[in-house]
Amino acid sequence: MQQEILCEVYNCKYWADGNKCSAERIYVVSQKGKEASNSEETDCKTFTPEN
Repeated sequence: MQQEILCEVYNCKYWADGNKCSAERIYVVSQKGKEASNSEETDCKTFTPEN
């Protein structure tokens, strides 16, 4: 199943034209254990600086 993953973090090595994420896998974690109440309580562990 193809999915469209959007990203606006231009300095991530997986950022691509059109604000697309080119990573093969996305890993998102909660800052508060196993659950999150909103997006602000999550982090993208896939992020890798471009340089």
